[in-house]
Amino acid sequence: RFNLPILKADRLLPSLSKTSFLNKYPQEIKAKGTRRVAIFIGCLANYNYTSIGDSLVDVLKELDIDIFIPKKQKCCAAPAYFTGDFYTVEKLAKENIEYFETFIDDVEAIIIPEATCSAMIKHDWEIFFKNRGMTDWEERAKKLNKKIFMATEWLHNETELKELLESRGVNFEESVTYHDACHAKKVQGIGEEPRALLRANYELKEMSDSNRCCGFGGVTMQTEKFHLAQAAGKPKAAMIKESGAQIVSAECSACRMQISNSLHQNEVDVTFKNPVELIAQSLKEGKSN
Repeated sequence: RFNLPILKADRLLPSLSKTSFLNKYPQEIKAKGTRRVAIFIGCLANYNYTSIGDSLVDVLKELDIDIFIPKKQKCCAAPAYFTGDFYTVEKLAKENIEYFETFIDDVEAIIIPEATCSAMIKHDWEIFFKNRGMTDWEERAKKLNKKIFMATEWLHNETELKELLESRGVNFEESVTYHDACHAKKVQGIGEEPRALLRANYELKEMSDSNRCCGFGGVTMQTEKFHLAQAAGKPKAAMIKESGAQIVSAECSACRMQISNSLHQNEVDVTFKNPVELIAQSLKEGKSN
């Protein structure tokens, strides 16, 4: 971790990985099965929290699902959208839509281990174009939506992963408390799916208000208004501590960055993991035993 001078002095950021997720893997990863999905990784998981993508690849391999990693994918445009840079939103959304259309018919789904990116692509692109009267692009975005899923949503509903975890996964003594990211629960209604997968191998301890925002709040909250992010993060850190869990999980790297800092600043000794990382760990240790 390191401090960026353009941000607040007490703001800790995750390190950049030496190799990004998109540069680490080939575009095609073949399995033994007949199914094929694409991965949209998101910027934070691509450059910082690369173990999320590694874990998703490992899980899909265990399920014998072919993986397509679209190398020309670009930022989903959420940071630009939240700060009102609509020129950049339009540019990135259009470029991604045009690219997705080249392979969308050849995959079952585009799965995304990031709630913010998934919500942006599945919901906000369509709304953005609708509000700007760009009917053609609105329809193109809407057509893609049918195949856009959060990773745990698709893995829970469309595969036998839960059964695989119950039969081959390792049960851990560490307990997990789950935070419902705003863009997962409030926007997409996703919350039970990751919990159901985690329950196969971990004890879940619910915090008092899992649905309360962690306080990330976007670029402005993390820079000029960081004191507000700190204030919002303090009660979330307290909830996590009071749960008694050793691990806090959420399928959102923005939440990960905010919550990790809140835990650090409030001296709460709890580790943050994406649910996909925890699932992959269980399967990996199950194979070695």
